[in-house]
Amino acid sequence: MRIAVLAPAWFAVPPRGYGGIEWVVSLLADGLADAGHEVTLFASGDSRTRAKLESVYEQAPSRQIGKSLPELRHALACYERADEFDVINDHSGPLAALAGGLLDTPVVHTLHGPLDGEPGEVYQRIAQLSPGVGYISISLNQRKPKPDLPWIANCPNALDFSLYPCKPHRGDYLLFLGRMSADKGAHRAIAVARETGLPLKLAGKKQDPKEVEYFAQYVEPHLLDGIEYLGEVTHGQKVELLQDARVTLFPIEWEEPFGLVMIESMACGTPVIATRWGAVPEVIEHGRSGIIVDTYREMPEALEAVDVIDPLECRRYVEELFAPERMVADYVGAYEKAIDRDAV
Repeated sequence: MRIAVLAPAWFAVPPRGYGGIEWVVSLLADGLADAGHEVTLFASGDSRTRAKLESVYEQAPSRQIGKSLPELRHALACYERADEFDVINDHSGPLAALAGGLLDTPVVHTLHGPLDGEPGEVYQRIAQLSPGVGYISISLNQRKPKPDLPWIANCPNALDFSLYPCKPHRGDYLLFLGRMSADKGAHRAIAVARETGLPLKLAGKKQDPKEVEYFAQYVEPHLLDGIEYLGEVTHGQKVELLQDARVTLFPIEWEEPFGLVMIESMACGTPVIATRWGAVPEVIEHGRSGIIVDTYREMPEALEAVDVIDPLECRRYVEELFAPERMVADYVGAYEKAIDRDAV
């Protein structure tokens, strides 16, 4: 099969630091190529892939994130060559999803974000204007706000387990990994650390103005007595933090479409305590790979239960459910369905 994979324009594939979507796209493109498909990855020129790489920008235009023209140029570079492919899989966002309706080549669009509020309204309108574009979810919960979109498959994310070695031992600190934003809940992790008296390490992106403001108001004043912010860490640093933590806290209060941090932690043998929002019940098996609570206020009490979880069982769990081979097979099935639908 001749497959074009359109990555977001803003970060290299795989990313040097922040970029959960880019990690998934990298794993997918390489997996498809390894499976014998003819894969072209449209991403920035500083990307690394076993697929054929095509790029508009030699370096990822991260400083221009959110601007429409760089994103459109990136998508058009793929779409103007549509007749070279059997299917195009877009991961770049709603602009490319809309433009995909102009093509004769089947286009499937993977949604990596939430669908409540304005994003859901936008995608509803895109589906009306470009009805031929098929949608792929990354969790079934992600679909709930808009169950009638033209869904063709559910393809949960996966991990390259060779990049997440398991180190089965109990650490002594709590860990929070995520953007500095209220919905991710760094301030709630701080509350848990203060109640338990345990040290807390926080790491994550703090770049956008809203993130900077949130950090200054809700995180920075509490960086004392064993609570520390490490900034945006590299992949290697992230893995070491996960391996050596007692538990990873995931105190979200929003409809998280997936939550890659959870499976990264479990792959390293570190269980997760997470609040029951978004895709959390689809990602964690309660009592086997982590503990699910209804509110972050229950997290201190959950520490005793999470301490008895076997790190190796965490690893076995993610290998069963989130293997790259499973994700690649899911996507191939979605592509075949899109091609068959287009042929009718």
